[in-house]
Amino acid sequence: VRLWRPARAWRGREGAPYSTLVPSDEVTINYRHGLPVVTLTLPTRSERCRFTVKPMVTTVGAFLQDVQREDKGIERVEVFAADGSKVSDATLMEVLLMNDFKLVINNTAYSVSPPVKDKLSSEHTTEMEDIKSLVHRLFVALHLEDHQIRKERELLQKLDHLKEELLPLEQMKARIAENADAKTSRLLWVGLALMSTQGGALAWLTWWVYSWDIMEPVTYFITYGSAMAFYAYFVLTKQDYIYPDAKDRQFLHYFYRKSKKQHFNVERYNKLKEDLAEAEESLRRLRQPLHLRLPIQEINDKD
Repeated sequence: VRLWRPARAWRGREGAPYSTLVPSDEVTINYRHGLPVVTLTLPTRSERCRFTVKPMVTTVGAFLQDVQREDKGIERVEVFAADGSKVSDATLMEVLLMNDFKLVINNTAYSVSPPVKDKLSSEHTTEMEDIKSLVHRLFVALHLEDHQIRKERELLQKLDHLKEELLPLEQMKARIAENADAKTSRLLWVGLALMSTQGGALAWLTWWVYSWDIMEPVTYFITYGSAMAFYAYFVLTKQDYIYPDAKDRQFLHYFYRKSKKQHFNVERYNKLKEDLAEAEESLRRLRQPLHLRLPIQEINDKD
């Protein structure tokens, strides 16, 4: 039984006293099938009405709108906390039902005491989790094939689109690469010809013009100069002078210079190639029977 003093009328937000303060029997809250059911008397129709709310979704504002829609004679409906502060319309009903509150309809204030919801036992909770898991597996089993077909169609369309964009770039790249490779090969042959000429000149000077005593210091300084050139290459490129690496470096030099002249976007070409490889890998994994139940991102994390 709730007791209050008639001389101290409960005041609302504007400080104006409400005419009556009704005990909690007029507004009751019960749980049915896990959902709270608010039962109250409509002022105009003078009949009891039930409102089933979803506490995780329904807000206080939505609940109050439902009450007003049910009885057009309601001009004002608000909710206040036990300390007299107004409850925001954006507050979820789950939060409101945790504590006592006052429901004000027109000039009548209803004191409401929500019941304490029984907590589920650990065994019941385990059963609910098993049921959720079973429902999830059934949903996956029924919709997995449709999802695979839709995803495969999307990947195939993406592959076709990427290949169409790459086709002219691949043709231009092939021409540029052929030109750069030809220049690199010519440079290698020029280097071989210069070394052969140098060796022949040193032999001619040693046996026909001068003696070895005179040419020995010359060959020493030529060797020392070559060592300095290789060291300078390392300082500039931070790489050892290895013939395959030097050839690849010269090839890339000619390739990028030719690409700039012909306006070939190397960055865009590389990005399209990466997207194409990623799409092909996703399609390959999508078609693998062992990975059908794993998302692509999860497979990548496992790898």
